[in-house]
Amino acid sequence: MEELRVTGGGHLGPIDSSRIPRYAGAATFARLPRLDQVDRTDIAVVGVPFDSGVSYRPGARFGGNHIREASRLLRPYNPALDVSPFERVQVADAGDMAVNPFNINEAIETVQQNALDLTADGARLVTLGGDHTIALPLLRAAAERAGSPVAMLHFDAHLDTWDTYFGAEYTHGTPFRRAVEEGILDTEAISHVGTRGPLYGVRDLEDDRRFGFGIVTSSDVYRQGVDEIVDKLRTRIGTRPLYVSVDIDVLDPAHAPGTGTPEAGGITSRELLEILRGLRGLNLVGADVVEVAPAYDHAEITGVAASHVAYDLVTLMADTLTPDTPTPIVEEH
Repeated sequence: MEELRVTGGGHLGPIDSSRIPRYAGAATFARLPRLDQVDRTDIAVVGVPFDSGVSYRPGARFGGNHIREASRLLRPYNPALDVSPFERVQVADAGDMAVNPFNINEAIETVQQNALDLTADGARLVTLGGDHTIALPLLRAAAERAGSPVAMLHFDAHLDTWDTYFGAEYTHGTPFRRAVEEGILDTEAISHVGTRGPLYGVRDLEDDRRFGFGIVTSSDVYRQGVDEIVDKLRTRIGTRPLYVSVDIDVLDPAHAPGTGTPEAGGITSRELLEILRGLRGLNLVGADVVEVAPAYDHAEITGVAASHVAYDLVTLMADTLTPDTPTPIVEEH
């Protein structure tokens, strides 16, 4: 079937849904071209089908393609930010990384190297997980490309700064403790957003404060409101290179049932999107959307939410890039 695509700004865009039905053809993110169909890319969307680090319900290895299927309804113009991201810069779907499901250490190394390869020419990366284990190698790559530790906003029901599970250092509950220990996070500009639910003990919070994390709970979002939260986050981040990691379980199970470790009392999809949009103009150098587990989803509720989150992250990146001239995030030392 001929691929009739929307073009603009000299960039190859998504398949034209006015001439080819949205439900037809292979599913790439937002029906965008594959990486091998373009000469270069400013933003690459890549999947990591890996969930060997989960501690409860498995299935996030299927999350990337579930998000892609749910993204068929996305359109080229984002009115919330008044940006046509696919016209402004070249965005492409880089497919899936081939990671070892039986060896976490090897998988982490593969993700890190693949992320470095995909960003070698200055492209930025939006990654579809997969479980949250993959955030660690993605942060390693982002910090290497930035030439310095990066700021981070971590949207999640959970802290993910625990030490070990069953003696294992690398799981979906430990990536940000490892990242602090490795010195790849700017500890003056890191925050959790949307946390809630029971913990193992008060030491969990004490450790987080020691690591430098600010904590914005889901109750804070409810009581203080999106605008106040955004102001606080922007002040904390400043002009630093920023990585955003979104565990879809930051949303209440009513908005994201398809996830491995759901917690009651979460934020809404509208609140999450509005907080992300409030980050406009910041130096967003990388992002991920993880922990989408389609086996527990209903009517693509979780997939649709995740696809819109990824779309807004792509838009935020595109908004800060000069058309046809990707802003390099590599610093020479």
